[in-house]
Amino acid sequence: MAKSASLGRSYRSSPSPMASLKDLAAAEIRQRIFSGDLKPGSKVDQETLAAELGMSKLPVREALISLDSEGLIHSIARRGSFVAELTREDIRDHYQIFGTVAGLAAERAATALTDDELKRLAQTLDEMESTDDPVRQEELNHEFHRVINIAGRSRRLTSVLGLLSKSLPSHFYEFHTSWSDTAHKDHRRILRALKARNADRAGRAMSDHLRRGADHAVAFLESAGFWDAED
Repeated sequence: MAKSASLGRSYRSSPSPMASLKDLAAAEIRQRIFSGDLKPGSKVDQETLAAELGMSKLPVREALISLDSEGLIHSIARRGSFVAELTREDIRDHYQIFGTVAGLAAERAATALTDDELKRLAQTLDEMESTDDPVRQEELNHEFHRVINIAGRSRRLTSVLGLLSKSLPSHFYEFHTSWSDTAHKDHRRILRALKARNADRAGRAMSDHLRRGADHAVAFLESAGFWDAED
């Protein structure tokens, strides 16, 4: 799956120290949400989190505002910030939207990728398929999608993809071994379409790939205890 940090990085200036702290706090809160440590409906203790991260409450508060805009946090005036009550359908809808935008980026990439970039994509997939290290597979997966996402040279697309991908669970390769085979086949299908310079086929292949990821994301969150057993 595509991941947030690398998408469109070449278009962004270096963050300020405060922005870095805010992003660090936001990443930690996301991780705790998707790992099941912070359950839907639970209140985020800003003071405790700030102490654990070794920072003041201000970047934590700014992170929660950012996560509220992503739909992961629900802030209530004078009551505090709570983990949003996301449903399985919410997760699937998010992947549907993400897949649509990523599909558009792949369409653009089909006619914009250079021969060297196509060779780089092929080498990335070769290495991804040859390693059993899930951490390395995640890194290569991010690189594969990053090259495609920035190939269309659209700041708007990379910006939107970055925002959408932030609110997605990761570590598929680590916790869902069945995802590797599915992803490898999907990636090869995407690459064939890109090499053929077939924009329609590349867009469909990318959209289908990410929409398929929705079921794996739901399974991942279920295994992490994101939802109570009775939900």
